[in-house]
Amino acid sequence: MAVQRSESLRSLLSSVTVFLLLSLCVFAEARVKGFGKFSEGQDPECTTGGVCEELWFTQKLDHFNGADSRQWKQRFFVNEAFSRPEGPVFLMIGGEGPANAAWMQDGTWLKYAEKLGALCFMLEHRFYGKSRPTSDLSTGNLRFLSSRQALADLAHFLSVTAETRGLGDRHWVAFGGSYPGSLAAWSRLKYPHLIHGSVATSAPVHATVNFPEYLEVVRRSLASENADCPKIVEEASNTLVKLLKDPETYDNITKDFNLCSKLQIQTEMDSAYFLETLAGNFMDVVQYNEDNRGFEGVTGTNITIKVLCEAMSDSSLGDPYQRYAAVARFMMEAFSVKCLDVSFNSYLKEMTNASWEGPAAGGGRQWVYQTCTEFGFYQSTDSPDQPFSGFPLKYHVQQCADFFNVSADQLAEAVAETNEYYGGYDIRSSRIVLPNGSIDPWHALGVTQDISPELPAVFIEGTAHCANMYPARSEDLPQLPLARDYIFLFLQKWLNQ
Repeated sequence: MAVQRSESLRSLLSSVTVFLLLSLCVFAEARVKGFGKFSEGQDPECTTGGVCEELWFTQKLDHFNGADSRQWKQRFFVNEAFSRPEGPVFLMIGGEGPANAAWMQDGTWLKYAEKLGALCFMLEHRFYGKSRPTSDLSTGNLRFLSSRQALADLAHFLSVTAETRGLGDRHWVAFGGSYPGSLAAWSRLKYPHLIHGSVATSAPVHATVNFPEYLEVVRRSLASENADCPKIVEEASNTLVKLLKDPETYDNITKDFNLCSKLQIQTEMDSAYFLETLAGNFMDVVQYNEDNRGFEGVTGTNITIKVLCEAMSDSSLGDPYQRYAAVARFMMEAFSVKCLDVSFNSYLKEMTNASWEGPAAGGGRQWVYQTCTEFGFYQSTDSPDQPFSGFPLKYHVQQCADFFNVSADQLAEAVAETNEYYGGYDIRSSRIVLPNGSIDPWHALGVTQDISPELPAVFIEGTAHCANMYPARSEDLPQLPLARDYIFLFLQKWLNQ
């Protein structure tokens, strides 16, 4: 029976060509980002009129300096298929990667739009995708990248568009998932005269430098499938940590994990980067477990918690360490990755390349900058209640210094200022609905209980990151369509106010 499970896993993984390829190549980048959206999906073939047409809006470079008159072009999309003269206007907020036109053709928000007669826009976030305000991604230019500037972009876009399209008397509703979910909540908080309401899905509204709770949820989510799974993962991870202390083991480790070059552990950063890369096989699968992301162009969505835990429980693959290595090799084989590059120096070179053509320009360099200057969100192993080892907070903080010359004190101060500015968990606003999934590790920084009747939480058991935003399907857990309907009831109510 164990051999059958192993062959089943190999067959499943062999059918997958691309799934979080970025996470295998520069996985620390993807996991610091956490949201893991950029560079995952390919824009699908547009089958619905002109909704995938790229449009451009003239935007200010610096909204908070009246003496700075520089401008740039921001990409946006529009879907007018459901628009009725008295209907609302929906605004989907872009995040830490290219805006994907799939969202202009499908998704729960469009079902709401059809029922409510909404005109729909999607606005790409500054510094991501094709929305490039500056000539490069140098640290000096990245000072114009922040959630506050992004919210001001939304406000300016809304104000000008409402005037030019004659939408001044229509209610605007903001939508977003993950970091854009936070922006959706904060847009209502900071611009209540412009944003009538918002749906802030999987939104980490509380900033924190150290976020070991992420891995604590990973443990619980693995255990929900198999109580022994996180224990086996922990044993494997601990074994690897011990082996890394002995250079005599490096040849075997290089072979076991199919590394691109012989393992070299010269600093704590080298060790942490390697360990974090391997842990990432589990972290991203948990985060997006059974989410319907296929419509975005993402493949490999059938690799689930169940698949990984079956592999880690399969004694035919060897002891826990050998199973851990087998999972890494299976993933590489499935994703057509010839070998695993775990060199922190390579990652450092990629992340400090400030060109728009650089390997981290798809979103990695930009998002890590935002974590170093606003949010933190570092998914460290600084908790006994999680299954991994070897990438503590100091490893993440050191990257801020290495990439952007941001010190630990500056980082801590920036995160404190973010919570002061937005309120963290203690949001004081109205007409914001906050959905989260219990499997999703990001719910630990979100709102999972009602703050007030006007700030309701929707906590969806058994679902992962942004699950309620994706198109419905027959295999959805029954609580998922119920959650979508519940959110719709709030929209109906608020749009009549």
